[in-house]
Amino acid sequence: MLDGRRAASSRYGRVVRIFVAGATGVIGSRLVALLVADGHVVAGMTRSPEKAGLLRELGAEPVVCDAYDAEGLRGAVVHFRPDIVINQLTDLPDEQKPPFTANVRMRAEGASNLRAAYEASGATKLIVQSIAWRPEGTGASVEAFEQSTLAAGGVVLRYGRLYGPGTYYEGEPPDPPRIQIDEAARRTVPALDAPSGIVELVEP
Repeated sequence: MLDGRRAASSRYGRVVRIFVAGATGVIGSRLVALLVADGHVVAGMTRSPEKAGLLRELGAEPVVCDAYDAEGLRGAVVHFRPDIVINQLTDLPDEQKPPFTANVRMRAEGASNLRAAYEASGATKLIVQSIAWRPEGTGASVEAFEQSTLAAGGVVLRYGRLYGPGTYYEGEPPDPPRIQIDEAARRTVPALDAPSGIVELVEP
C-alpha cells in the first residue's frame, strides 16, 4: 500500500489510478515503472500470462487479457476503476517488414475495444500511442485511429521512430522523426496533464 508521503509526490498531488494496455511493450514497460515511481496505482495489461511476473516486479497489478476479447477487456478495465487509460498496444513483427497487417488490426479493433472499455469505466482521460510518420499503406488506418481518439476527448501521442534496446534500431538511430526509447517513456508521463489533442514526441 502507498503511504501518504508517496501519494503526495505524484504530479497530481494525489494517487491516480492508471490502466496501461500494452504494459510489457518497449514503451509500456518503461512507462509503468515511471508511473509507479511517481506514486500512482497502475494496472498493467498483457496478453501473455508469463509476463505477469514482470509487471508485479515493476510494481503494477498484472491484468492478463487479450485486446480482441471485448467483453473480457471491458470487465477488466471497469473492475480496476481507472482515472486514466493509456493505450500502448502494438502487434509488430520481429523484423521490420511491411505490410504491418496485425498492427493495423490492433489500431482498429483492439483500440476500439479499449476505447469502449474506457468509456464504460468512467475514466476521465484516454491517452494513445500513435506515430509521427506514415508507413506505406497505413495512412488511412492511422488517421482513423487518431480521429476516433480525439472524438472521445483523448490525447494522441505521435512518437518518432523508436531506437534503443528492444527496438528495431538497437544500434544506429533511424532517420527522423525519431526518439530514443527511454526518452519516449519519460516524455509520455507529462501527457497525464495534457488536454485533448495531438502531441508529437520526437527529437528536435
